Amino acid sequence: MNEQVKQQLKEAQELLDTTTDPEMKRMAEEEVKRLQFLLLPKDPNDNKDIILEIRAGAGGDEAELFAFELQRMYQKYSEKNGWRIFIIDSNISSLGGIKSVVTEISGENVFKNLKYESGVHRVQRVPETEKSGRVHTSTATVAILPVAKEVDLEINPNDLRIDTYRAGGHGGQNVNKVETAVRITYLPTNIVVACQDERSQQKNRLKAMAVLRSKLLADKEEKERQARGDARRCQIGTGDRSEKIRTYNFPQDRITDHRIKKSWSQIENILEGNLDKVISALSNEDQKKQLDHLNM
Repeated sequence: MNEQVKQQLKEAQELLDTTTDPEMKRMAEEEVKRLQFLLLPKDPNDNKDIILEIRAGAGGDEAELFAFELQRMYQKYSEKNGWRIFIIDSNISSLGGIKSVVTEISGENVFKNLKYESGVHRVQRVPETEKSGRVHTSTATVAILPVAKEVDLEINPNDLRIDTYRAGGHGGQNVNKVETAVRITYLPTNIVVACQDERSQQKNRLKAMAVLRSKLLADKEEKERQARGDARRCQIGTGDRSEKIRTYNFPQDRITDHRIKKSWSQIENILEGNLDKVISALSNEDQKKQLDHLNM
């Protein structure tokens, strides 16, 4: 298939270089672009399910409420796409915000659509508790990890410490009288994952291991990219959760993605899960950057 596309690209490029007819040149340019897109390397993770991790950052209660809104936005977006959502672990604040939440989302092209969401999301607005009307700035971090299978990464059982405890509800009260929740610590790097939302300890353990495996594989792949010196240089952003990627400015009703320097209005509509125009803009810009990189 690739060889056929390459031959068609060669012919389209020759036509573009030789024709003097303006209409033929325009058509040849469009055909060259279309064929170049077909030859772009496919991300092997695009069809994978994901682990979505959201954590409140700077801003106290307001950051936790913003983290809740982000979780709700991704849940709404997932529902619109017919994806399945399962909350693996959550830490809810007393005001109904989220200190942290880990969710598994499965379905068609989940990673392909949400892979650009990793990073720091910043909100600027007047909190409901602010009496002076002053705008506050708060943050939340989002991590998108493709779900790793057991065959993708082997984990030495001796590197794990597994603890069980009672699952907690809102405000920290125990909702189970038996220890069904599971916490796994990966001793070499002290990565800690937990799952408490399944009713059996065994199921929670399997879910927690899936999260751990996905985190370890993501770290391994990032180190390999850096060793090759190609840490997604040609793509938008690095997927690093420390990178500030987007600002939600409520007073100006504007969402700005800093990587592609593009803004959208109607924040409330986007937070209702209507992310298609944002996802599409990010995907198109990423493809353009990859094309430019290939044509250098």
